[in-house]
Amino acid sequence: MVRMRHCPIGGVVLCLLSVGLCRAAEDVKITPDVVYGHKFGMALTFDVFTPGTAPNGAGVLFMVSGGWYSQWMPPEQLAPRFKPLLDAGFTVFAVRHGSSPKFGIPEAVEDVRRSVRYIRANAQRFGIDPERIGVFGMSAGGHLSLTLGTTADAGDAQAEDEILRRSSRVQAVVAFVAPTDLRIMVWDAEGHLPAYEKFPALDLKVEEATKYSPLVHVSADDAPALLLVGRKDELVPMKHSEEIHAAFKAQGVPSELIVFDQSDHGLREQDMRQAMTALVAWFQKYLVK
Repeated sequence: MVRMRHCPIGGVVLCLLSVGLCRAAEDVKITPDVVYGHKFGMALTFDVFTPGTAPNGAGVLFMVSGGWYSQWMPPEQLAPRFKPLLDAGFTVFAVRHGSSPKFGIPEAVEDVRRSVRYIRANAQRFGIDPERIGVFGMSAGGHLSLTLGTTADAGDAQAEDEILRRSSRVQAVVAFVAPTDLRIMVWDAEGHLPAYEKFPALDLKVEEATKYSPLVHVSADDAPALLLVGRKDELVPMKHSEEIHAAFKAQGVPSELIVFDQSDHGLREQDMRQAMTALVAWFQKYLVK
């Protein structure tokens, strides 16, 4: 277990991306590389960031995913991104999934579902309430977050693996610039943007994409969802968030859409600051007793 008190030089770029914060919360406990499963002889891991003072008992998963690529970095460099959550008392889990191009979206979804099940099964070990779990991510990470929020299951009571008997349900979602309808993005979709061909994970048939499109699976029992988008986003146009926001509202699911007029797929620093404030408030509303 490592104690992290400052952002090392190697994390300068990440600190700039982390809404201008160059220090993580004081006395954060970092538990790196917790193994939550295995596939093809490899470990699936997440890092745990525990606030040193006044933890509130809620856990928040961050989907380490961009373009459905999931890469490892030293957790000390990742921690500054979570400072607003850690300062508010949340325990944060940075979850990595089987990465593109070796693994596709179906595998990534199953991995992150397993991460929720594992964390719930080990909630006491991590000092959290198993019924107060949130998730957030950006772009592909936002897609995975919304997929967790809209396609949860109660677990398989007959499974030999004890972890698979646990629920994959989360209690709150925050999604930044998230794809919600893969049916118009996959390579098999007529008229898809040429830019999408840079992402091997989108090499799916439309029928398969339907299974992993959060928009398709919205129902009344979904987790409350905060959606954050840039009006100028051309890679994942804001209609993705507008349409699922409308679907949530139609089903009576608590949802809020925040649009940043001057941002594109990467939120400007001032917009990211506002977004992180909204994120913390959302999780406080739905996860903190």
